[in-house]
Amino acid sequence: MKLPRRLFLQSISAAAAASALPHFAAASDYPTRPVRMIVGFPPGGVTDLGARIFGEWLAQRLNQPFVVENKPGASTQLAAETVVHAPADGHTLLMASSTNAINVALYEKHNYDFIHDIDPVAGVARFPLVLEVHPSLPVKNAAELIAYARANPNQITLASFGTGTAGHLAGELFKMMAGIKMTHVPYRGSGPMLVDLMAGQVQAAFDNLPSSIEQIRSGKLRALALTTATRLDLLPDVPALKETLPGYEASAWIGLGVPANTPNEVTAVLNKTVNEGLADPQIKARVANLSAVTLSGSPADFGRLIAEDVAKWTRVIRAADIKPEQG
Repeated sequence: MKLPRRLFLQSISAAAAASALPHFAAASDYPTRPVRMIVGFPPGGVTDLGARIFGEWLAQRLNQPFVVENKPGASTQLAAETVVHAPADGHTLLMASSTNAINVALYEKHNYDFIHDIDPVAGVARFPLVLEVHPSLPVKNAAELIAYARANPNQITLASFGTGTAGHLAGELFKMMAGIKMTHVPYRGSGPMLVDLMAGQVQAAFDNLPSSIEQIRSGKLRALALTTATRLDLLPDVPALKETLPGYEASAWIGLGVPANTPNEVTAVLNKTVNEGLADPQIKARVANLSAVTLSGSPADFGRLIAEDVAKWTRVIRAADIKPEQG
């Protein structure tokens, strides 16, 4: 029997809607089981702590456990690979960091493509770096350090918490923009670097602010400038390096990513919930306790930040001919 045209079109529309129901139902019910949050650093660092803050928030709001899994190794690449190869259903998240963007240019060979294999979900926080010196160095601000370095090329040691890290690249960008020469001394982490800096074994460094803020407050180290675009309430008397070198910015950051092709509806749920957390006074206070500032926005906003960092650090790495540490 031939159906009237109107009934035929209604039946086609109903069939199409029915075929779409499982996909949209799955997204609206998300998450349906515990969610893994993969962190490329050991427990206790700022990336790990940020993941735990937002894991708790997401669990409370989305009614499933968000379990932090630490997978350090290969400069965060092990963690990223774990997420890349996970099902694209929103149940495996990457707490991405600026290290992931640096790695795009630092390593010639990859087992994945960070830009195309990880979809951005939401920024979480920016972590300022601080340009600091041993108090014996006769400089009070960044302009004086630049003048002193020009008068004493390669005589000042500039430490970092590792070759190819955000601290190292911030220092290389500083030298390039200031037109100065300083001797880079890499360490394996902020801890040993700070021990030598406070002892005067090295003279200057770019460090994560959370690692150094107590030494700065106690006077054991002198802060010359912050790498954020503006001053921070945490250290209101410390200028932004941009005030001396216009255009300078070198913050570290963390944010959530998912495997490519994760349904947009799932990404939207995560982005909305993270941004609600970033606006919550208690969450904002916990982020501030990490010496960080919140980084809210859309998935596209976070994607632009990643792309800008990849482009910036690619230029610095190539200009300074930086190679990754071996072993």
